[in-house]
Amino acid sequence: MPDARDDAPLTTSKDRHAVDEAAATLVEPKGDSLVGRSVTINRPRAELYAYWRDFTRLPTFMDNVVRVDMIDDVTSHWVVKAPGGRTVEWDAVITEEQPDAFIAWASTEGADVPNSGRIDFRDAGARGTVVTATILYDPPAGFIGNVIAKMFQREPAIQARRDLRRFKQLMETGEIATSAWTHKQLEEETA
Repeated sequence: MPDARDDAPLTTSKDRHAVDEAAATLVEPKGDSLVGRSVTINRPRAELYAYWRDFTRLPTFMDNVVRVDMIDDVTSHWVVKAPGGRTVEWDAVITEEQPDAFIAWASTEGADVPNSGRIDFRDAGARGTVVTATILYDPPAGFIGNVIAKMFQREPAIQARRDLRRFKQLMETGEIATSAWTHKQLEEETA
């Protein structure tokens, strides 16, 4: 059992057996590549869970997610940017859920990117909430697809870290810091 004070996801353990065990207990086996990332957010667990549970809000901080459409209470349709200007799509089903604690999901058969995972929300005392994302996926086009995704910064390990950082910014400050100009800012500057 990991130390309760440790915010690191189990997937970062140097003990390969512990990593495999964590994958088996946290997610359904839909994929071969395992990613785990955590962030501590200075907000209440219930508030973070409620925001995340409305999957249609995920594109507000997930850079590669174009949109998430809710089909019913547990089924959603995902459209995600992929390298080369294309998109990949899949349906996902919530496989297990405990309000204010975690959401687990798995893609349905025929997904462009077979995946499963779990988002955990754990109290961190006065520091807020530890949010841990554990994702198991198969990259499109296998190893070559994974290399290409890394080159274009679209690989899930990179995206998970960035998305959690943006989620933290949005939840703590109400906005996501960026050095990029919005279209409106560019128009104002050039007018």
